[in-house]
Amino acid sequence: PRCGTPLSSHEVAQGYKDVKERSAIARFKVKGEDAYILAWTTTPWTLPSNVALCVNPDENYVKVKQGDYTYYLAEALAQTVLGEDFEVLETYKGKDLEYKEYEPLYSFTELNKKAYYVVCDTYVTLTDGTGVVHIAPAFGEDDSNVGRKYDLPFLQLVDGKGEMTAETPWAGTFCKKADPLVLEDLDKRGLLFSAPKFEHSYPHCWRCDTPLIYY
Repeated sequence: PRCGTPLSSHEVAQGYKDVKERSAIARFKVKGEDAYILAWTTTPWTLPSNVALCVNPDENYVKVKQGDYTYYLAEALAQTVLGEDFEVLETYKGKDLEYKEYEPLYSFTELNKKAYYVVCDTYVTLTDGTGVVHIAPAFGEDDSNVGRKYDLPFLQLVDGKGEMTAETPWAGTFCKKADPLVLEDLDKRGLLFSAPKFEHSYPHCWRCDTPLIYY
């Protein structure tokens, strides 16, 4: 966005740097149930553009009770995310959760297609996070593929300059700088489970060394 140009995959490959940033595990309220789906993202600025949550159809998922909360997440990651102190209520295959509906974190725009439900794809891994990924088809290759497969709406609350759009409370803020603002807002509303620091390799522009976004 700094140079206003698209880059080829070869150019993108030249600029990866390891960065430590806050990721987000957000609580997505299940419709008609006193429970939340825990989903993880390394890009909190994409959460306002969320339209679905994705699970791996072949992996095991659990519904657990911890304190006053009931959560859905991958069985293999439950201990890592929740610690020791939880009770397993039910076990599912990811496929069993397909089409389960949830309430959106944000409703900044009216959508023209069905959204806010669980979808399935085998690209979801159980190495990090919760085994549930949030889907924003405007900002990721896998997201875009899943969006086409399920005919999800295309919600893009970031403009070509990489700034949050006027529909959001953070209009004009560069998307990466909006991360802490989105996290703070979710936290205030009780929808942030945690915001662990996460080190990952992030692409930067080889010309001007600023962060790139997938658009």
